Amino acid sequence: MSQLVKLIIDGQDYEAEQDSLLIQLLIDKEIKVPYFCYHESLGADGNCRMCMVGIEGQKRPQIACDTLIKEGMIVNTKTDTIKQVHTDILELELINHPVDCPTCDQAGECSLQDFYMEYGLHSSKITIEEKVKHNKAIDLGSNVMLDQERCVLCARCTRFTDKITGTHELGIVGRGDEAKVTTMPNRPLSNPYAMNVVDLCPVGALTSKDFRFSQRVWLLESADGVCHGCAKNCSIIIDHNKLKYKDDTIYRFRPRRNDAINGFFICDTGRLSYRELQENRQETPLLDGVKISEDKAIEKAKELILLYKRNTSIIIDANLYTQEIEAIVAFAQEIGADVYAPLDIYRDEAFGDDMLRSSMRAANAQTIINMDINTQKPKKVGLILNFNHPEKFESAATINFLTHTRAETALTLPIATFTESSGSLTNEDGITQFSKKVIHKNIPVPTLIESLKRVSQ
Repeated sequence: MSQLVKLIIDGQDYEAEQDSLLIQLLIDKEIKVPYFCYHESLGADGNCRMCMVGIEGQKRPQIACDTLIKEGMIVNTKTDTIKQVHTDILELELINHPVDCPTCDQAGECSLQDFYMEYGLHSSKITIEEKVKHNKAIDLGSNVMLDQERCVLCARCTRFTDKITGTHELGIVGRGDEAKVTTMPNRPLSNPYAMNVVDLCPVGALTSKDFRFSQRVWLLESADGVCHGCAKNCSIIIDHNKLKYKDDTIYRFRPRRNDAINGFFICDTGRLSYRELQENRQETPLLDGVKISEDKAIEKAKELILLYKRNTSIIIDANLYTQEIEAIVAFAQEIGADVYAPLDIYRDEAFGDDMLRSSMRAANAQTIINMDINTQKPKKVGLILNFNHPEKFESAATINFLTHTRAETALTLPIATFTESSGSLTNEDGITQFSKKVIHKNIPVPTLIESLKRVSQ
């Protein structure tokens, strides 16, 4: 373990590991200091020069991202001199920055806006006409758009493709006012984690083609969630909004920091999975393809379960919450049914990698294994109750509990998606997370447990 040393910041005593970065201590202790290029996952770069602090014994201000903590260090972040340094450097960053905040997707989430209000508020010494112009709305690939005029050259995006993905698609070319981020020749941005550069960008230079111009961020509500794209269970933020007279709608998934699982990032497949989550929803009961009332569907389900008593198999989707799986198993015991959760269909070796993508594409497969549920396919039986499992099985009769529509003619009852209910998931590493209900629809679809209670009454 590193040696702990004492230091003073703005007159307050602190303790930290010797030779650790000063900027990280400032961030951890919520001591305000502006910065663009530093990011915990990427390390120090020292190019933006915004994180200047005063250190007693030093002739001039130092950048906190390149300053190692020493015993007895005395640091000042709020002196008039340091505030003026921040203002002057910020003015340099803004010299060629376009005045297009009203049309920028980053408005409301922009570090440059925040820092200007905190450290800037200066009058520009050049006119809009004098600003150096660069290309706008460049499609880099992988749903990422680049506005070169807005870029502050923090190099977070280029370091991400160098240090994290190792794919090296992005670089900075040119010098001085002509310096700009671009893709390498004939190398579009095309790695499975490319959209993370949008989260890393502290300004509006890199924006999501998927989210672009869809919502203002201050209109969105944010909630914690868990990605269901694979058995990794990356922690995410679900941004949604309920417009007047419309349904509650998800507009994007973003990574939520979880050092035990996904760190700062998520894969693009998981990020964009909110789309299919809301498309082709099963929202009304069906019997042989014809819409029926919920009461009639429940009554028909009870009749079939009674008719095929002791000749019933239950199939469980390995993406369901643990509480839902436990309720299904208890119900199976009541009616004397066998329980299965075939896992082979979820395996996708082409999808898995050594970062955040698991070849097991079921979010709660580990719970299926932990509960010792049969993972083989059932043999032909009288009645199958399919709780959202993606496969179709041979049987004399079928009752489907589905979140999304399928080409089925059996009795079908709609159930809520994972964002419309709550429960726990255990990932392939044995880490359990709980997800709260996020989406509240105008006409709610019953949760699986609600439907199960009605069928079992």
